Amino acid sequence: MQTRTLGRTGHTVSVIGLGTWQLGGDWGDVTDADGAAVLAASVEAGITIFDTADVYGDGRSERLIGHFLANDAPGAEITVATKMGRRAEQLPENFVLANFREWTDRSRTNLGMDTLDLVQLHCPPSAVFKSGEVYDALDTLVDEGVIKNYGVSVETCDQALAAISHPGVATVQIILNAFRLKPLDEVLPAARAAGVGIIARVPLASGLLTGKYSRETVFADSDHRNYNRDGSHFDVGETFSGVDFEVGLQAATEFAALVPAGLTPAQAALAWVAQIDGVSAVIPGARSVAQAQANAAAGVAEPLGVAFNEAVQDIYDRLLRKQIHPRW
Repeated sequence: MQTRTLGRTGHTVSVIGLGTWQLGGDWGDVTDADGAAVLAASVEAGITIFDTADVYGDGRSERLIGHFLANDAPGAEITVATKMGRRAEQLPENFVLANFREWTDRSRTNLGMDTLDLVQLHCPPSAVFKSGEVYDALDTLVDEGVIKNYGVSVETCDQALAAISHPGVATVQIILNAFRLKPLDEVLPAARAAGVGIIARVPLASGLLTGKYSRETVFADSDHRNYNRDGSHFDVGETFSGVDFEVGLQAATEFAALVPAGLTPAQAALAWVAQIDGVSAVIPGARSVAQAQANAAAGVAEPLGVAFNEAVQDIYDRLLRKQIHPRW
């Protein structure tokens, strides 16, 4: 497994990590036993960074990780990146030190940790990213030993650029995949220049890039790929990267035709993101041991090369650019 430095945290992490939104239940039902098995398989495959949030299953994802690290993998050198801020109404005035203390205390309890490795603001309103008081409050938590590092999770490139300009921000988490290329224009260069780590989320475009879906695919009622296609529950960019499902299927078919022998479409999609200069970690989810193992294998893939990159750009330009909302 290739490793990278996670921005200003200084932590060395695997280039393929594990996103654990699915352990909270928003991708269909996942049992505690299945969740523990996914975590164990990931560690065995060399994954050393888990990404979670206090709202995934109302803390269930954090609790599963905390129980696993305490009971099944004591001493494992795993960086846990959690997120906070979605438990309150999304108003800038709610992003204050008192709330930060409450939210981080809850995450510390869920995870069984005195000090959190990395806490990310969880896609707050844009005004939050420009507030000096917000960063002062986060610095206070670092000084008090509640958190070691802080970062942000963003929906837009403008939000990412605003955060990168603040010296305390260690990482930026952003949607980046073969169907979402805008971050390559300004965000990645700015992050590299500032020494800020990039955590790439939704790297498989909610599974589209696996090449396993068709027009007949049915998602469970509890799966956001069913209930959030119109963005009625949270930002639609989190679901299929904001791409129309049928257009995404066509693009996925073309992407699959590019994949070299020895890799699946999903592995090629993950490897493509992981091989971008400036990306610290890619955090696909996994609902099974087999998925966790297959995802990790992308961390040892050979370079995909210039021709592959050019073909990805061509698919984006022809099919997807007009699908992506300008704010992304």
